[in-house]
Amino acid sequence: MYCISEKQIDFILNDISARGIEMVSLQQDLLDHICCIIEHNLENDGDFENFYLDTISSFYKHDLKEIEEETINLQTFKNYYIMKKIMLVSGTFSAFILTIGILFKFMHWPGAAVMILAGILILSFVFLPLLFILKAKEKKDSKDKIIIALGAIASISMSLGILFKIMHWPFANILCISAIVIMVLLFLPIYFISGIKNPDTKINTIVSSLIIIVGSALILTLVRSPAGTKKENISSTQNFLINEHILENEKLIARKNQIKDAIQTDFEKSSFEIYILADEIKSYLLKKETGESKIESNFENKNVLIGETRVTDLLDSNFEKINILKNKIESYNASLPSSMHKIEINNSIIIKKDKKIDAALNDLIQIQMIALQNQSLYLKN
Repeated sequence: MYCISEKQIDFILNDISARGIEMVSLQQDLLDHICCIIEHNLENDGDFENFYLDTISSFYKHDLKEIEEETINLQTFKNYYIMKKIMLVSGTFSAFILTIGILFKFMHWPGAAVMILAGILILSFVFLPLLFILKAKEKKDSKDKIIIALGAIASISMSLGILFKIMHWPFANILCISAIVIMVLLFLPIYFISGIKNPDTKINTIVSSLIIIVGSALILTLVRSPAGTKKENISSTQNFLINEHILENEKLIARKNQIKDAIQTDFEKSSFEIYILADEIKSYLLKKETGESKIESNFENKNVLIGETRVTDLLDSNFEKINILKNKIESYNASLPSSMHKIEINNSIIIKKDKKIDAALNDLIQIQMIALQNQSLYLKN
């Protein structure tokens, strides 16, 4: 058994302190542990210094300071390792399920939306918050904690904004733009100034900053500007007016044919009821969206525009006219002669109430058009 001298003990203690271990209790624990290893494993005529260096290097991956950091984490944060494990598992799972979900979306396979939703929610509410908490605990400087907090908030806002965009939920653009504003105007300046001053992190800071700027610019290309949104809304409103004019012409033709046949049959009554009910729903949706029940030709000057609101956001809970129209159309189709066109509702607003209002209005106009055309065919025959 090797006998360690007082001088060697002082050497070990000074070296432990020089390697960044500041806690006295931890210094003593390491000293006792290392001395025991040396005494039991080093030969009497062995090389103390080389054996000590080999022994001390087995205590860490990069430097001895890691032991003190781990000890502080254990003392101040008892659930550190559990949360770290949850963070790694949740991050791996969210990345995996997101990748599979995106693949399913490209291939148009079922289950894509569920997997993407689950992946982004786990990323936003489990992985990123835990990453922030753990990283903040590791940092002593309040400036570093602010940088981590801003990065976490921006990342969570961005992931939720993308989720809202994919799911066609409201406030998607607000979330994405907020994330970019936080990232570029708050996070990036603090991170860049802090990192550029340190020679060891200077290059990584510059590269990371460039990636953040380019990434934010690429994301902005996916966000439509207010001017672009207005232009799109003007186009949608113009298309609606054109369809309304075509419908009005079809209505005049049907009315002329009806004059020749004064007796109104059950079929004509049914067609008329469908037309009127679709018109009432159309007026209701327009009123909710624009404040006007009818769009005039000077809509642009009055700023009365059809936007991109989902119909489900416009419907009151007691609004039953769409279901009434559905029942009438089903009865109408069942009694329709084979020579006439049935009114298709499976892909229309009648069934899919989550459509945007411009598509919903187009569906209602098509229903009215088919009802009028069938009425004209019936009268001609």
